[in-house]
Amino acid sequence: MNIIDSSGWLSYFADDNNADIFAKKIESPNDLLIPSITITEVFKRVFQQRGEEPALEVIAQMYQSKIVALDENLALDAAHYGLTYKLPLADSIIYATTCKYEAVLWTQDSDFKGLEYVKYFPKN
Repeated sequence: MNIIDSSGWLSYFADDNNADIFAKKIESPNDLLIPSITITEVFKRVFQQRGEEPALEVIAQMYQSKIVALDENLALDAAHYGLTYKLPLADSIIYATTCKYEAVLWTQDSDFKGLEYVKYFPKN
C-alpha cells in the first residue's frame, strides 16, 4: 500500500516538476491509503488557490481510495511519532498511518526525510 503526503497530492494537481513522481501511485487508487488529515490539508490549499469547485473535484478523486480516519489509537501513535521525530501535528498523523499499515509514504516534505517507510523527493 502507498500513502501520498499532502505535498505530493498538491504537486500532482498542480502538474509541477515532481507531479510524475506521484502520478502512478495516485492513479492506482486501489493501492492507496489516505489519512483523513490529508483531505483537510489538500482541500484547504486548493480552495485557497483555485476556489471551492476545483477543491471539491480534487477531493472527489481522493475519495476513490481508502480513507483512514483518525481514531484514538492512531492519535496516540501520532503523538508518539510527533515527539520522537519532532513532526508537526498533521505530519505525525500521516506518519502514524504509514507505520500502522506498513505502507510506503511518498513525499517531498523534508520533515519525513530519513524515516522508515518514506520515499522522499526534494521539491524541484
